[in-house]
Amino acid sequence: MSELHKFLFEGLPVRGMVVRLTDAWTEILRRRAQSSTGAYAPPVQALLGEMVAAGALMQSNIKFHGALILQVYGDGPVKLAVAEVQSDLSLRATATVQGPVADGANLSAMLNIKGQGRCAVTLDPKDRLPGQQPYQGVVPLTDGQDQPLQSLAQALQLYMRQSEQLETTLVLAADDKVAAGLLIQRLPIEGAGNLEAQGEQSVEEQQEHYNRIAMLASSLKREELLTLDVETILRRLFWEEKLQRFMPHAGETAPRFACTCSRERVGRMIQGLGETEAREILAERGAILVDCEFCGAHYRFDTIDTTQLFTTAGDRPPSSSAIQ
Repeated sequence: MSELHKFLFEGLPVRGMVVRLTDAWTEILRRRAQSSTGAYAPPVQALLGEMVAAGALMQSNIKFHGALILQVYGDGPVKLAVAEVQSDLSLRATATVQGPVADGANLSAMLNIKGQGRCAVTLDPKDRLPGQQPYQGVVPLTDGQDQPLQSLAQALQLYMRQSEQLETTLVLAADDKVAAGLLIQRLPIEGAGNLEAQGEQSVEEQQEHYNRIAMLASSLKREELLTLDVETILRRLFWEEKLQRFMPHAGETAPRFACTCSRERVGRMIQGLGETEAREILAERGAILVDCEFCGAHYRFDTIDTTQLFTTAGDRPPSSSAIQ
């Protein structure tokens, strides 16, 4: 089953998390394989799995009440990949591919061929106030020397450093059975009560502690992250460190697949097209057909359904429960 574990390094300005997505991840792949577009190519599958794992880590890290939406987009055969994680760790993901993806293609080859690739993180509050807009941070898929980044982990580390001013180390991996990630992050200096056990520490000493732990985390190999359980990973990497563990997200609170699409939301999307365009589609096709790219659900709006969308409640005839 999928699970997410949080921990602190006692007396040190460092926190960490490990996520392993199994059933949640394979459900995303199963639905994609059954869609009209078929299964993802292995490199796209690996990228999307890493995004889902990273999204779960980042959402759990900030405790945000709403959706965290992680996107990468650019000028390669993968035009867009999206992972969305809600505050209860329900998640979904999809990718739009418009060209062949070579075996072993990295992030740059899939999204950043001409340097136009971007990584965006959006925080969309659950209960937005009137006029309130989602927060979004965007970073290029290049480093400070305009060299293309080769992995999603590098892009997200750049985002955390530039947008959140937090030193972060990420190790991500995914195959057709598991999507997993390890996050190590330096805590903000102010208000770090975890340091009380060690007394006063200089900024240099705190950075040295983080650097040491980050180096240990970076030694984790892809195969280990995909095949080892959480307890074994933590013991192998940090056996000399004292960890303060928290109640894991497992069982009913574990990350899980869930889609937020609905007939009502699709109806609002059709209303957004406008009545004229909606009726043009009806005249051409006989019905408006919409498929959810995340879960594969099919929605059909015929002439009567569409007419009701553009009719005020007072003008509608009473509905029949027998027909419903």
